[in-house]
Amino acid sequence: MSLVGEKEFTRLLNQGHGYGIVVGLGFAFAALMVFLTWVQKRFTNMNPSAASEFATASRSIKAGLVCCGITSAWTWSATLLQSSTATYQSGLSTAWWYAVGGTIQIAIFSMIAAKVKMNANGATTFLQIVKARFGVPSHLLFTFYALVCVHVVCGSLILGASATVNALTGMSIIACNFLLPIGIAVYVIAGGLRATFICDFIHTTILFVIIYIFVFTAYGSSDVLGSPGQMWDLLQQAAVTHPVAGNAAGSYTTMRSNSGVIFAAVTIAAGFSGVFCDQGYWQRAIASRPESTTKAYMLGALSWFSIPWAFGTVMGLGARALETNPKFPTYPYALSAAQQSAGLVAPAAAVTMLGKGGAVAVLLVTFMAATSAASAELIAVSSIIVYDIMGTYWKPLSGKQVIFYSHFIIGVWAIWMGVWATILNKVGIDLGWLFYIQGVALTPAVVPIGLTVCWNRLSATAAFYGTLFGTVCGMLGWMIGCWKIYGTINVTNLALPYSAVSGAAPGLVLSTSATLILAWIFPDDYDWGTTRAISSASQGEDSQTSSVDEKAGAADSSDADKKDLAQDTVEEVVATPAPLDREQLQRVFVRAAWISLTLTFIVTILIPMSMFGQSYVFSRKFFTGWVAISIIWVLLAGAFCIILPIWESRTEIRLIVSGLTGMRSKNESTV
Repeated sequence: MSLVGEKEFTRLLNQGHGYGIVVGLGFAFAALMVFLTWVQKRFTNMNPSAASEFATASRSIKAGLVCCGITSAWTWSATLLQSSTATYQSGLSTAWWYAVGGTIQIAIFSMIAAKVKMNANGATTFLQIVKARFGVPSHLLFTFYALVCVHVVCGSLILGASATVNALTGMSIIACNFLLPIGIAVYVIAGGLRATFICDFIHTTILFVIIYIFVFTAYGSSDVLGSPGQMWDLLQQAAVTHPVAGNAAGSYTTMRSNSGVIFAAVTIAAGFSGVFCDQGYWQRAIASRPESTTKAYMLGALSWFSIPWAFGTVMGLGARALETNPKFPTYPYALSAAQQSAGLVAPAAAVTMLGKGGAVAVLLVTFMAATSAASAELIAVSSIIVYDIMGTYWKPLSGKQVIFYSHFIIGVWAIWMGVWATILNKVGIDLGWLFYIQGVALTPAVVPIGLTVCWNRLSATAAFYGTLFGTVCGMLGWMIGCWKIYGTINVTNLALPYSAVSGAAPGLVLSTSATLILAWIFPDDYDWGTTRAISSASQGEDSQTSSVDEKAGAADSSDADKKDLAQDTVEEVVATPAPLDREQLQRVFVRAAWISLTLTFIVTILIPMSMFGQSYVFSRKFFTGWVAISIIWVLLAGAFCIILPIWESRTEIRLIVSGLTGMRSKNESTV
């Protein structure tokens, strides 16, 4: 049996491996993305030097790539590390609840995505919609929330990755904090939002391949596990030596888990805040084609569900089952509370099952998760600062200025990400702390932001004061709950589950209640005129037209200049939103509402609560079936995320390959 105590995490890799991944692989990947961006610019009509292409990918991304982007951008370091940690602590229910806590929000956001296309298709950020509808006070308030969300997300991404790299290789956490974002910034500056989608596809492919390696090793070829049945046997022994308080029979293989339910509440609150307050998700809705937006979000939700469920189950339960194995990196001790909070459960399981290969695999998958999500955040924060701060409160920006300042902000923010992660690390805040606090900090803004594009009766008064009221109630609940439950208010206690629920629940519920009541007392009757009037011309993107006019007026233009003129004209047309069928989008919204609410009922109530109410402890056979379904789901999700984007982009791929092989030049291609 594992003893109570603490031992330093045994490292199988050295600092060279850490720097090789973070610096070598990071900049190699950046070079690849820069090359792909150059290929795109040369052989297609999409030019990342155009403001609309840089910030919104010309609103032309197809469903498969949007789905892949959603799956990748929502797969943070926390998705892999925190789902494993929670499962290690409380059993398999938490892997399920983590999946639920991120899936239902994306499914529900598919409804929002339809309304974005219907009521504000010309916007670049969701804050522009707020400004057009409610004015300056609400715009400033929600800009604050958007920037808080960016800080929470960036801190989670960098800290989770740095802690894992440090634990596995000994590389300095501070060095990793600064080096990791720089390579990401290189290809984001070069390619804009479309580059992040391409990056998402590559990262998602690698992510699923590594998940498959861990799944098939643990349940098939491992000499320390080898089958779901063997894992079940070891978990029964673990329940005897380390029973889970509040679980049925102290078991790790039951959905009857009090701590699991609390974790579910925290995760669902964090998930809503992480989706609705994050410009990255709005940006993907804005970048997608109107006819495919809702479908892409729904498919992204179903695909993402498999990742924390399958990965959290195999790595979290695997670590608990193997902690008495001499190969376990802290043997003969279990992982300490600090090691768990730092996200070292998944690395521990990987090292025990696959040795150095496992360490490299988990290092790579964590790196991929961090870089993919961070690239989306860099585009998101640059859009907020350039469009909603500089362009709104400083001066109108031309297209060239939008590109210049976007590049500048991305570079500066990459450095600030390193500074911010280092500050958090120095004051003792880690991945687990940020995960639990996310819902507390952001839930008051969730419903007002969501209703901004959906409900014409929502007034500026309701949105503004409903959010403020929820914020005050959430902060008071957080502090009072921490004090009443744990006796002392300090950094550690504020991030414990019951403290987090005490803040997130009133923040969400009372903000929603106040918003609805104020909307009833001070209703609006909004006709969506000002939000539908938002266009690229009002966002500094009219420079494309002026550049075309200048070329057209040049009497001595060469043939090459004329071809460039035609090219730029095509880009301008692509950037202009196509006419919308709002009746069709309304039908899509209603359909998405039924599908998302049905999915929410099934995964949140029907499946888990039926087993919770019966206090059912999984038998060996039932556990094997549970694992088999998670494997099938993750296999289907991976196939979908990898195959569909390639199939949808087959024409563009053919044109690029033809161009690279000399069969077709840029000037002959028409995408």
